[in-house]
Amino acid sequence: MTDRVTIKTLAQDLGVSHMTVSRALSGHPRVHAKTRAVILARAETLGYVRSAAARAIRGEATRIVGLLLPNLVNEFYARLADALAAACEQAGLHLIIHLTRDDPATERRAILRLREVEASAMLLVPAPTTDPPEPGLTGAMTVLHLIRRREGQPALLVDDGPAIAQAVQRLADQGHGRIGYIGANQMLSSGRTRLAAFTTAMNALGRDIPDADVVTAVPSFAMGKHSLLTLLDRPDPISALICGGFEISNGALDACMERGLALPADLAFVGYGDPAHYRWMSGGITTIGLPVVNMAQAAVATLLHAKQPLPDISGRTFAATLMVRSSA
Repeated sequence: MTDRVTIKTLAQDLGVSHMTVSRALSGHPRVHAKTRAVILARAETLGYVRSAAARAIRGEATRIVGLLLPNLVNEFYARLADALAAACEQAGLHLIIHLTRDDPATERRAILRLREVEASAMLLVPAPTTDPPEPGLTGAMTVLHLIRRREGQPALLVDDGPAIAQAVQRLADQGHGRIGYIGANQMLSSGRTRLAAFTTAMNALGRDIPDADVVTAVPSFAMGKHSLLTLLDRPDPISALICGGFEISNGALDACMERGLALPADLAFVGYGDPAHYRWMSGGITTIGLPVVNMAQAAVATLLHAKQPLPDISGRTFAATLMVRSSA
């Protein structure tokens, strides 16, 4: 078994002080450029790897960032993880991904595991819960919420209200009298804001919204499918639909295919998120596209440059876009 290469063994090998080696590896300006180059080259030759635990003991940031997502089956979350991984790589950060399944208990275990490896920061799409935050759970980690937000937490959010309003206006201009909506329930901040945007846009047009035309619940593929089938089976069915969630949208489209509906002849459809297959399915699915890459880059930049603790940046939003295609 090969002995682990440390700063001290590097210093002995090169005949310099361990402080010089430490400063060279951390990019300290007091080390001459030629000396630094020699030390870095020798460290690479010997296979030196900096210890996150040792950095933490010295009070340095470990540059480990945790990412907590509900799942990676959802293409939006997969694209977000890919964009964050690229941004972290460029910034020299090490990204660790945990999947929470939108379960608060699983989320809590993931947070504790990140603390075990001395993660310095955490990005998360918070799981739905009504429980108050557990004091001290995140330790010294910098925490930034994405997409959704628990009260009092700094977050980067999507401003999808204008895009939803544009979708309502477009469907109304096409003569649709019954516009349905399927979205997440009130436990999610994103569910509350999207439903509010839909309601405000309908009210601005002087439209009444029958309770039966709006379905909200815990979001999932199955929920989206079942909700649309329920709306279609009513004696006076909707003629247009706006979806307020990624998996909801995919489930509702599956219901359309199961019923053999032609879009938009049988149902004008506005999805949420923009997976690749939306561009060719049914001639193109009109949808609310999200600024995935911009949000990922801003999240990493926030962790790198913001003062600690993070200020309340809940007003930092990224505009969604209504992408008009054949389905609406």
